[in-house]
Amino acid sequence: MNSLVETMVDAAWLDVTKKMERISGRIGDSFPHVSVNGRYDDNELDWWTNGFWPGILWMVYEETRNPAYRQIAESCENKLDRPLHDFEPLHHDVGFMWSLSSVASYKLTGNALSKRRALTAASHLAGRFNSKGNFIRAWNGTGKEGWAIIDCLMNLPLLFWASETTGDPRFMHIAQAHADTVLREFLLEDGSVHHVVVFDPHTGLRVGALGGQGYSAFSAWSRGAAWAVYGLTLAYGYTQNQRYLDKAIEVSRYVLKNLPADSVPPWDFKASEDQIWAKDSSAAACLASGLLEIAKYSQGEIAEYCHRSACDIMQSLYSNYFAHDSAEEGLLKKATVSYPDNRHIEVPVIYGDYFFIEALLKLKGRQTLFW
Repeated sequence: MNSLVETMVDAAWLDVTKKMERISGRIGDSFPHVSVNGRYDDNELDWWTNGFWPGILWMVYEETRNPAYRQIAESCENKLDRPLHDFEPLHHDVGFMWSLSSVASYKLTGNALSKRRALTAASHLAGRFNSKGNFIRAWNGTGKEGWAIIDCLMNLPLLFWASETTGDPRFMHIAQAHADTVLREFLLEDGSVHHVVVFDPHTGLRVGALGGQGYSAFSAWSRGAAWAVYGLTLAYGYTQNQRYLDKAIEVSRYVLKNLPADSVPPWDFKASEDQIWAKDSSAAACLASGLLEIAKYSQGEIAEYCHRSACDIMQSLYSNYFAHDSAEEGLLKKATVSYPDNRHIEVPVIYGDYFFIEALLKLKGRQTLFW
């Protein structure tokens, strides 16, 4: 890592800690998703992003050992017991929710209750597996029984962790089956990925693809590509199955080839000319963290290329997208939740902040992963 990157990392980390000191008390044990007029909102307990704030708190706690961050993270985790036991509103994103809260807590503190919560969430996730089509169902609702989405790759680590923790390979088998379905059904020839693939839930046969949060069914939603890069690399980390890493590298090459000059992608690489203006800094942050994982598992030119690309992205995010303004609670500006739904376009989002901090700490030498 060259001196310019080291300078950026040190400056960015100082700014992160200052912002955390300012906002953690105000946000407290609520569940932010998007920043509205400079303040993070608070969401229902079963909302899919509810693990990212406790995940941020645990990361910063590990670095600073400030007990206030641990206390807030533990209070968030306690609140998540309600949706965990209510069960019915839950979805495939229990991985996002409990990997970054309960698995994080268990890894850092050894809390036995956190372990039990994470294993319960893993059992819920395993229960969404469709054995006919070898996929994990994404969302609830009539007519969506056969829907699977690229985001679920980031939920699979909860299953891999559950097998690793219990010694029971059933969770791992489900995770690998879903990952193999992604390789077979989600990846396009040019290296881009579908957001939504639909299967017949009774026969398991593929029915088609949907645009979801992308421009079209065959476009290139940038955050979906970032999920694929990172999620497949995490699957490789647990399994050492080379085809996962090879495909992660393939998708990363597509993304890096199509990044604009500032290294931060539009919300969809194939969006129409009148829509491609909208950026997604959260996709960039997730991609940077995923690229650093590829670099960790690779050697030679690939490792150097992925590490250098991640550094370029992080430098641009800090220089051009970081919210230095003290009136803004979010870290990264210009993340886009869903352009097709006209929902939260170019605003700070909590998962963008999470992945920015995670990638930053990797560059500082942090080894702990909550995934």
